[in-house]
Amino acid sequence: MTDQSVFVLGSDLQTLEPAAFETEAEFQELLARHPRVLDFGSLADGQPLRLVLVAREMGVSTSAESGPAYWLDHLFVDADGVPTLVEVKRASDTRIRREVVGQMLDYAANGARYWPGALLQRSFEETCVADGRPLEEAYGELLLGDRSPEEFWSMVEERLAAGQMRLLFVADRIPLELRAIVEFLNRQMRQTDVYAVELTQYRGDGDLRVLVPRIHGEVATAAKSPSGRRTAQRTTRADMDAVIRARLAPEPSRLATALLDHAAARGRLEGGTAKYPSMSVYYPVAGRQVPIWTLSLYDNPVKEELAFSFGSLTHHLGLDRAAAFAESLPAVPELRKKLEMQRQKGYKGWPSVSLSALAAEPGALEGILAAIQELVDGQEAAV
Repeated sequence: MTDQSVFVLGSDLQTLEPAAFETEAEFQELLARHPRVLDFGSLADGQPLRLVLVAREMGVSTSAESGPAYWLDHLFVDADGVPTLVEVKRASDTRIRREVVGQMLDYAANGARYWPGALLQRSFEETCVADGRPLEEAYGELLLGDRSPEEFWSMVEERLAAGQMRLLFVADRIPLELRAIVEFLNRQMRQTDVYAVELTQYRGDGDLRVLVPRIHGEVATAAKSPSGRRTAQRTTRADMDAVIRARLAPEPSRLATALLDHAAARGRLEGGTAKYPSMSVYYPVAGRQVPIWTLSLYDNPVKEELAFSFGSLTHHLGLDRAAAFAESLPAVPELRKKLEMQRQKGYKGWPSVSLSALAAEPGALEGILAAIQELVDGQEAAV
């Protein structure tokens, strides 16, 4: 089908002709500067959707110890904390047919695992600074009620962990093969919405341009059963205790219980919303609640993992405090190796250690609890 001209009627009739985007970079820049062209649908309260740019060329890691292996074209977020991943291709790029789907699923799977809230917050604020946009103005579009930025990005992190996100394939022409794949994925994926956005450009005299978006995938989204969408349920302490008793060996069980008891007495426990039981712990540091560690009890494969939120520590307390905390943690071989890699990368990841490895190291639990207390007391004394 041949694209027809578009006519603008003012004092005269002006003809706008279909025009391709000259480069993919031009296409990407347009979306970064004008995300309104991707605003369709509404928020949970019925208000219009407004996407806000978190980062362009958002790095995607494939492990807690590695740097970015891939780069997502755009990451947006809305006021409900739902992340929107956008991959842009021109119709002339043959990857728009199938390869881009594999890329996007890679980004979604690894972003859900390796994008902590602190990293997302830092990326968003750095983007605002680079664009010359005041943070107060940018957050005004995202923060509802008296929610703090930290609470908002923690919610975004939880959405990612639960698979609650949008995946947008954007092109100047969407081939039938991609449209079919998008509609299939959208019918099968209950937590994630998948769309293809065909953005046609028309040019007239001078700088006049008209952009016409067409959305593919909304029919499949509407066909999803509301009851089929899992309401994210937070893990409770009772849930954790039940899994610990049923699954863990005696010594890892003792360690897990002691860590959770310490957190309940001195910090704040917050249950995760992923499919596996998990709890994150916030400790009061310098008058704020800072996330320090997360305990996850995976079931496929079966594994228990204690991960330290160094991205958040570095963001909230600074690189020196994060480095000092890393040095004060016990010298468990499995953990030490990962901490050394974090040192080289600026303490931005989630180095983890299994409870089994901690159990094999005498005094490891006491060393971790002492390091946490030193971090909390030392920072409080410094302010």
